[in-house]
Amino acid sequence: MKLSFKTEALSESHTIDVEISSLIVAGWAGRDQHAIEHHIEELFAIGVPRPSSVPLYYRVAENQLTQASRIQVVGNQSSGEVETFVFLAGGELYVSIASDHTDRKLETHSVALSKQVCAKPVAAEAWLYADVAEYWDELVIRSYIQENGERVLYQEGTLASLRPPLELISGFAGKSELPEGTGMVCGTVGAKGASGPHPFSPWNCSTLVAGVL
Repeated sequence: MKLSFKTEALSESHTIDVEISSLIVAGWAGRDQHAIEHHIEELFAIGVPRPSSVPLYYRVAENQLTQASRIQVVGNQSSGEVETFVFLAGGELYVSIASDHTDRKLETHSVALSKQVCAKPVAAEAWLYADVAEYWDELVIRSYIQENGERVLYQEGTLASLRPPLELISGFAGKSELPEGTGMVCGTVGAKGASGPHPFSPWNCSTLVAGVL
């Protein structure tokens, strides 16, 4: 899948085209193991199978990536969650954001299949990881949903609650460098209210450190 990003580097801004041939979704990527286990138990109580390992890496068809402003889904039981998205281009690691859109009804049958059937929206901007690595834990990701015609904050949290991308990459690839042509979705922060299917999920990424993003 060919993606195009406007890059915001400290030195300059330009556009890069990237061919993603392998897509990985890193699930259960939080740093707090107690909180992860609690969430696993909550989901298990409503029929979602326990993961075989933590974190767990799901392979998803690369053609599910999209930079379209809208996606189509099957039925009304799906929802998205904002996550960081990392990829290698020209030997440099870049970071953007994406939505791991998932079919919540199918999730009780198979988490892997629930991720496979939904497109994964990706932002059209990216940053050099090296430019933000020092401030990584201070970066904030947010998503919004629509309820009763109003735009409502659904998620907001710093990346300090998630495993660092180099750790996730190492867990998947056995080294701290992501293979060329591979994109990885790196986990999400908790929802402000009850999680579940929602009709609208725009998202953004910002930072607490002025001038970085």
